[in-house]
Amino acid sequence: MAGGGGTMFWPLCRRDRPQQFLNLSRLGKSLLRQTYERLTGIIPHENILVVTLARYADAVRADIPELQDGNLLLEPYGRNTAPCIAYAAYTLLKRDPEAVMAVTPADNLIDDEAAYCDTLREALDYAATHQALITLGVVPDRPDTHFGYIQVQGGKKAWEQTRPVKVKTFTEKPDEKLAEVFLRSGEFLWNSGIFVWQARTIREELERHVPSVTHLFDGWEEALGSQKEERFLEKAYMNMERISIDYAVMENTEIDWIFPAAFRWADIKDWEAFYSLIAKTDAEGNASFA
Repeated sequence: MAGGGGTMFWPLCRRDRPQQFLNLSRLGKSLLRQTYERLTGIIPHENILVVTLARYADAVRADIPELQDGNLLLEPYGRNTAPCIAYAAYTLLKRDPEAVMAVTPADNLIDDEAAYCDTLREALDYAATHQALITLGVVPDRPDTHFGYIQVQGGKKAWEQTRPVKVKTFTEKPDEKLAEVFLRSGEFLWNSGIFVWQARTIREELERHVPSVTHLFDGWEEALGSQKEERFLEKAYMNMERISIDYAVMENTEIDWIFPAAFRWADIKDWEAFYSLIAKTDAEGNASFA
């Protein structure tokens, strides 16, 4: 998912250059490019889709020139993650009714790519044989208020196993006092926003919980992947509500599971959060990522 129009990193960000296209590391690569290369360690490049806004098409092609034309999905308007995921799921189902999906934002920071690949591969293997909606959950090491938290069933450190755990509750960005309670309890993981599931399973759950979104995709079987696609999407997205996959499905479904992640992760939303993640260069707390 690379369609966010975030300007949290102003003045580097602009309307036509949101954070997924920024180089915020010493690698000389954008966050989008890093995400793409990370995924190629698990998924063949011909099976990687990028969903973005139509106005970012050229920026995506510049970052990922090897991306196949049919794998660049262009939304006419930003409508948050539920419509984005529905569009991708329907596209995959038309190509392969047995498809298993991994969904990831394009602007995450991952510090152990080998562990990331191992975790995502295990989650994909599990999803291929189970009707489950899986979120990768990162073990928190501090009471951070920038992230969402997911409570697991089974009590303290029930997530200390090598398989998915049933989800109990979701909490979106608690205050510091509540975040400290969550950390001490040992029952909560950070919501990474990285998901794994069968395409047909997420289709069924989207259609069950947000028919207001999915009915606008009626006719997708004929339109997607054809010359009618752009016009079809323009009409569908014109009346589409803005809603995240968390609010639309994950907080309502009965088949939500969390897979404990064996890597460090960060969802950077502003300069303050980014500053907390990068190495300080002197005793005064200055930091540089140049």
